[in-house]
Amino acid sequence: MSVLIVEDDADLLDILCYTLRREGHEVIAAHDGASGLQLWKLKDPRLVLLDVDLPKLSGWEVVKQIRTESTTPVIMLTGAHAEADIVRGLDLGADDYITKPFSPRQLTARIRTVLRRTKESEDQPRKGWQTVTAGDLTLDPQWRTVHRNGEPIRLTPIEFKVLYELVLHETQVLTHQIMTDRVWGYEGVDDASLLKGHIRNLRRKLEADSEEPIYIHTVPGIGYTFRRAATPSA
Repeated sequence: MSVLIVEDDADLLDILCYTLRREGHEVIAAHDGASGLQLWKLKDPRLVLLDVDLPKLSGWEVVKQIRTESTTPVIMLTGAHAEADIVRGLDLGADDYITKPFSPRQLTARIRTVLRRTKESEDQPRKGWQTVTAGDLTLDPQWRTVHRNGEPIRLTPIEFKVLYELVLHETQVLTHQIMTDRVWGYEGVDDASLLKGHIRNLRRKLEADSEEPIYIHTVPGIGYTFRRAATPSA
């Protein structure tokens, strides 16, 4: 399986290449964003490992352009505790992130999880997944589509899974840890930043005013809950 690594730090790039080749991956390497984007188009890798701060073309612009054409999984590499970077990357369509410094074991575990999750999305829906309707929203897991009053809303596979979990447990409060476990498969990990970016994206696509959400509500310090839109009175 091929992985494209876009990283301008030569020493870190060498470590990443060695780590992933040792795991049996075919590695494609680029030192800047423009080259990385070109190699992505030419080689069609299974996954992209993408630094944020890149010469010639930033990681933001690279993931943005990838998302206009493809659902190729993208994991962003960010500075430690740079929540704004994390949220921005997820807003632009990244599937996951990993903060520097990180261990080879941590990196390979995140890659395996993203790839497993992507494969599940490409396969037939899991047993028990049924089309659900909540107010004016209809979610079809077989085609991973969402319609509001019959009009389609385009979501990424991750965004769909986040929304589907919330709708299935309508009015219940799902904690950050529960959502991270169910959507990403990171058992025992409470990753509020990872979830926050996708919630922001969902609100931007679903809500008339993302600052005053109707569907997805935040329970401060705990997690999120879904409430269907009120039906207008006759």
